[in-house]
Amino acid sequence: MFARIVHYFSLTPPVKNYVLWSIIGIASFFIVGMFLERAYSSIISEWIYKIGTTWLAFFLYLLLSIIAIDILSLITTYIPFIPTFSQKHSIILGLIVFFTVGIIVLYGHIQALNTQIVHLPITIHKKVEGSQKIRILMASDLHFGAIIGERWEKKFIQIVQQQHPDIVLLCGDIVDGDIAPVLRKKLGQHLQEITPPMGMYAITGNHEYIGGIDATLQYLTSINITVLRDTIITLPNGIQIVGRNDIYSKKQRPLDSLLQHINHSKPIIVMNHQPYNLHEAVTNNVDLHISGHTHHGQLWPFNYITRSIFELSWGYKHEKSTHLYVSSGFGTWGPTVRIGNKPEVVVFDVTFSPM
Repeated sequence: MFARIVHYFSLTPPVKNYVLWSIIGIASFFIVGMFLERAYSSIISEWIYKIGTTWLAFFLYLLLSIIAIDILSLITTYIPFIPTFSQKHSIILGLIVFFTVGIIVLYGHIQALNTQIVHLPITIHKKVEGSQKIRILMASDLHFGAIIGERWEKKFIQIVQQQHPDIVLLCGDIVDGDIAPVLRKKLGQHLQEITPPMGMYAITGNHEYIGGIDATLQYLTSINITVLRDTIITLPNGIQIVGRNDIYSKKQRPLDSLLQHINHSKPIIVMNHQPYNLHEAVTNNVDLHISGHTHHGQLWPFNYITRSIFELSWGYKHEKSTHLYVSSGFGTWGPTVRIGNKPEVVVFDVTFSPM
């Protein structure tokens, strides 16, 4: 790509060398920062990692810009509709491209900061004890760590407190990976302020395993988060919460085996971080199946990849008696940048109404 930048933007040798070493230096921040966060987490390593991850987003859209220029250049060889650029015009083009990419990344950062609250009323045709209405707050992919810190945590808690849920369900990737920055910044401690009447439950995601599942589970337990790993709990009103171990563990039980002895006359809610094989939830008559993981690609055009991999990349689907929802997530992986999607917290207002 660097050769294309030099060619299209007519960089002279002194400028070319400066740009080359700048690109190499900033690009190395991601790897160096990630290594330092694992080996010796500190404010310095955190900022190196933040700069490196932001560069990833900038690099993506710079690369797409160069590809677009390549395509236009190829077309003009057959249909000459763009005049030959002088060196001055090429430099101006380069400045415009870099400025535009910077604006795109800034816009994506603003998008990542603006969490939307999705309210979804659904009806489950089963009866529960007591009140026939319940409010469920679901969030996935908090990604607490070097990038997503205390400010995000407090924002999440504020959202929960404003929504007054009866129960809170966290669908995996609570931590971003390595537990070191979480421990250093004591992230998650404020989650103990969340005390919904029916409790708060979580499941594992792939990032809990990437960072070391034993240390992560020990920490989550220490801050009073109940993690369900292929476990079923029954609430006092009869609702059954099924928390699946993440598929990344390679020890996830098949859903039909997990539900073998469940009471199908009572509501069944399944939490599964990665939304693979959603048809299994429909086949097993699950009432509500909730997932995260995809981020809906996080950065356009990766949403086309997640759409091709997953039956549902983001949003709601109702199939037979099963309500399916895949969240785009609360936090981000890598850069705090979102293009083509928004971060969210999902609130289900559930009404139980027997047929």
